[in-house]
Amino acid sequence: MSRQDGSHRRVSDPAHDDGTATILHIDMDAFFASVELLARPELVGRPVIVAHDGPRSIVTTATYEARRHGVHSAMPLAQARRLCPRAVVIEPHHERYGHASRTVMAILGRFTPLIEQVSVDEAFLDVSGATRLFGAAGAIGARIRAEVRVETGLVCSVGAATTKFVAKLASGMAKPDGLLVVNRDETRALLDPLPIGALPGVGARTQERLRGLGLVTVADVRTTAPQTITRVVGDAAGRRLIDLAHGRDRRAVTPRREEKSIGHERTFPADLDPVADADQLRAALLDLAERTCARARRHGVLGRTVAIKVRDAAFHTVTRSQTLVAPTQTGRTVFTTAWRLYEQSGMADRPVRLIGVRLEQLTGDVAGALWSDDVEWQATDRAVDAVAERFGAGAVRPARLLRGGDAAAGAR
Repeated sequence: MSRQDGSHRRVSDPAHDDGTATILHIDMDAFFASVELLARPELVGRPVIVAHDGPRSIVTTATYEARRHGVHSAMPLAQARRLCPRAVVIEPHHERYGHASRTVMAILGRFTPLIEQVSVDEAFLDVSGATRLFGAAGAIGARIRAEVRVETGLVCSVGAATTKFVAKLASGMAKPDGLLVVNRDETRALLDPLPIGALPGVGARTQERLRGLGLVTVADVRTTAPQTITRVVGDAAGRRLIDLAHGRDRRAVTPRREEKSIGHERTFPADLDPVADADQLRAALLDLAERTCARARRHGVLGRTVAIKVRDAAFHTVTRSQTLVAPTQTGRTVFTTAWRLYEQSGMADRPVRLIGVRLEQLTGDVAGALWSDDVEWQATDRAVDAVAERFGAGAVRPARLLRGGDAAAGAR
């Protein structure tokens, strides 16, 4: 397996392609950090951490220079600073990431309509129908990398294989800034020496069970009697592991990936007192609701259910949800529902460390919202979206969010 710092990088020539690899996995390298460096070119080559600068912040991402010191995403910022004291910490700018992502996905769309966007910075492509026009998968991957670099200034790594699972493994091995083609008859040789933890779904507990059988590598799983594995991890999980160990993955590239939920949450620099800091807490919740709904409108979806997450100073966490009469993508409706859920959560008398808002049970039936109770706010939201599209996110905000500082600082 490649390490996140790129020290075990593995690449191949684009021409190393016998035509059997038709699935590509495109993964942007250190995406958030790379986007930030476009605006801060003087930091190129230096260790950079992208994170909100606060005592409880976590690392969003880091450049490879910082990763070589052990820094990685989701690590507490304080720990990252201890590991890499010379790192420069810069604030994230989510609107920049969205713009860059849309540009990259548009480039991918030039080669095939069969694109499954997995996240803001990665996607699978099925190029089986594009090889006659653009050449084999390796050539397509090389061309994508070149066009992304020229048109965005960003770098991506590409894996090409016969299945999604192996293509994703290959792109990780090629990082940073590489291309790895795995032909069908090379799949077993690639997989066999990998640790069993490289297989999706093999967490710490499953690894412990498999190691109890003496299984350490993917080759061990592949060569062990199926009934031995299913007896330990169950029939469904066992069959899945055996398929993956043989390089079999029946999942197709699905062009439209339905999001199950949309949301944002915020960890506060210091615990908020539910009485003394009630206004700040309300402002933060409103900001999260507005951001969540703006994202829902960009995706053209509404949510039937509003959910909140609240964590107190002792790390006790509760979630509450309410299904609405009609689906919504309006910030005011989500906020009022979320605040009511907070008041009824049993956490309203405890210091708040984190709070989050989510829209769940998403639907694409936007037309149905025209007759919902929040119709009065829809025109306002559309006007705000239009201003944000032209001048950037945050150009127009609820008045409550302009008092006493930016309640969005630290939202993610």
